[in-house]
Amino acid sequence: MNKKIAFSLAFLLMITRLFAGTDGITTKLKHGEDAKTVSTEYKEVENLSDMFTQGKASGQIRMFYLDRRYQGSSGASTHRDSTAIGGHLKYETATYNGVNLAAAFYTTNKIDLNQHGVQDPSLLGTGLESYSILGEAYVGYDFSQYGSQTSLKLGLQRYDTPMIGSDDARMLPNTFEAYKLVNKDLGNTSIQVAHLNKIAYGSFSNIYSGGMLASTAGYPAAGNAGTGKYLNMGEAAAGKNTSGVTNAQVKYTSDNFHMKASNDYAWDLYNTLYLDAGASFQLENFKPFIQAQVIKQNNVGNAYMKDSSLGGNGDIDSLYWAAKVGAKIDAFTAYIAYSQTTDNDETDASYKNAILSQFGGMPAFTQGMVTRHQFLAGTKATKVAASYSFKKRGLNLSAATYYASFDMDENSGYGVARTAYEPGFDIKFYPAAIKNLQLRFRGNFPRKFAEGTSGNTGWDEYRLIANYNF
Repeated sequence: MNKKIAFSLAFLLMITRLFAGTDGITTKLKHGEDAKTVSTEYKEVENLSDMFTQGKASGQIRMFYLDRRYQGSSGASTHRDSTAIGGHLKYETATYNGVNLAAAFYTTNKIDLNQHGVQDPSLLGTGLESYSILGEAYVGYDFSQYGSQTSLKLGLQRYDTPMIGSDDARMLPNTFEAYKLVNKDLGNTSIQVAHLNKIAYGSFSNIYSGGMLASTAGYPAAGNAGTGKYLNMGEAAAGKNTSGVTNAQVKYTSDNFHMKASNDYAWDLYNTLYLDAGASFQLENFKPFIQAQVIKQNNVGNAYMKDSSLGGNGDIDSLYWAAKVGAKIDAFTAYIAYSQTTDNDETDASYKNAILSQFGGMPAFTQGMVTRHQFLAGTKATKVAASYSFKKRGLNLSAATYYASFDMDENSGYGVARTAYEPGFDIKFYPAAIKNLQLRFRGNFPRKFAEGTSGNTGWDEYRLIANYNF
């Protein structure tokens, strides 16, 4: 244990816990799962001294290169790139009388290898600078000594529910001041009650300058208020101090069926109810599956969105629904998904029938790797995707490709009526020679991402990512 701690401390300024995330192709984006190393079981000890000496250090080193070249009839031809190294260091104590403690430091550091004169902002902090943050500092409590599968986590932490999340798409994830209770006493069922007071947006937030695009893609309507600091949830969303967000969630999972209901009450802003369900069927070597999701959102309390940079009267009455049908045959998986969001009238505020997502949540079946237009009012989106795993052939590599299109309404609040589209790919490789190393190559190629009187904008983007977990 002492050697582990010494090794981790030596890298303290260059490592944080960051997760590679799933591919966003065969499933909805769930950044953080396939490189996860944080322990879910805590060793029980008999005295306070052992609580600290028998704890666990873990982390990840991440190196990220991103290259984006703009194109389109608007005349935007910027070519930008960035390289950064970072990671995380986390220490968790053992459990003593049900209590454990944990802290994690996150950092991203600029590498000056810029080739095109313009740096991409999504890998760094405000002002294209390196930064570090205490992303996790919490007290945990395990009720197993009382015969209950119940746990508490109180303090700074990563937090992921459908409409609130870490969104670890670049170097640093979003983290939160949150207070969460989870119970798993009922078979195959998880019940959660949580309250969130503050959010610290990660490096991806720097890509958004605000407006309807940001506020329906996981980030604030007014643009990023600064990475590396914790903001009241209401201040972040609308510039007004509120009582935060209260969540209640129920999940049920069995071998061939799952369902989830999650409700986020953002005090004096809006209430968001999320529902999804899915089933699969085993037919010899052929496994079809079907999934559906619904999101209903309404303004509540003082409806403070009227005080945001988007204006309007704060009224929200929106509905989004989506369905996905696909199949898995051996190592090959493919699906098609469709979604639709209710329309705005000409006189409605841009967010009246949009699904606002300002705290990192992005559960949509039809999102692209970067294009998240499906939550804009009146959008009809379609996505087809396929992936293949070579693991059974002796190579720990997977490759995926997709095509997403977005039929944009003229009253969406983001450009003219048009069909935006995005093809892309994602390749992940785990070399056998180096345990816990993931190499990743991704690309996305949106067209008509934005369009107005000056023309339309798209780009070609490539990402090279290396993640090493310890």
